[in-house]
Amino acid sequence: QVQLVESGGGSVQAGGSLRLSCAASEYIIRRYCMGWFRQAPGKEREGVASINFWGYTTYATSVKGRFTISKDNAKNTLYLQMNSLKPEDTAMYYCASLNRDTCGSVVADYTNWGQGTQVTVSS
Repeated sequence: QVQLVESGGGSVQAGGSLRLSCAASEYIIRRYCMGWFRQAPGKEREGVASINFWGYTTYATSVKGRFTISKDNAKNTLYLQMNSLKPEDTAMYYCASLNRDTCGSVVADYTNWGQGTQVTVSS
């Protein structure tokens, strides 16, 4: 079974930056669609950004221009660079894979999930 392990979360002040990483146990980073999701207390899990096999990226409107998703196929690692963080970005962040080369927006379609890393942004 594929394992995804997130890291890089933490506590920052508004306007700060964090870089999340997601290490995969197999070569799924280069083969499949990968996505970052987040879930705040009392809210549904939502998509943040995705990157497909060819490197095409999509972003939620709320993070566009502030977050950047990228991947390093040689290191089997997915990244999320988060700049200009806001208190409303506070959530548990997860990486996940969708076992096909194109991405989708349905959370339930993503089959492999990491354990999450907490991001807390204070005002």
